[in-house]
Amino acid sequence: RFFIKGGLAGAAVYVAYDQGLLGSGTEGAEALKKAQETLPPAIQEWTNYLGWEVRAADILSLSFFVPTPPKIDFSISNSWNKGVHKVMSALSVAPTRACEYTVEGWKYVKDLVK
Repeated sequence: RFFIKGGLAGAAVYVAYDQGLLGSGTEGAEALKKAQETLPPAIQEWTNYLGWEVRAADILSLSFFVPTPPKIDFSISNSWNKGVHKVMSALSVAPTRACEYTVEGWKYVKDLVK
């Protein structure tokens, strides 16, 4: 097993080096262009063979391989405002809660003393 895994890893590194992926940026760009020209027909052939339905636009954009990043809708001002509202709400309820807890505490102490 170890030798098989090592052989596959070595082959992957050799193919990456041979295709120019480990070289400069221009070599990487050329390798990407070559992959964009070669992969879509091969993937289309395999998906047709397997009976899967894949749109050609997905293959050309390579979104077939790379998932789309999630959309993050984050506003600092909205988060700040929500935090301020929560704090103010907690402060406005604090005296009432303090009275309730005090009454409960006195009841507990009275029950212990009996």
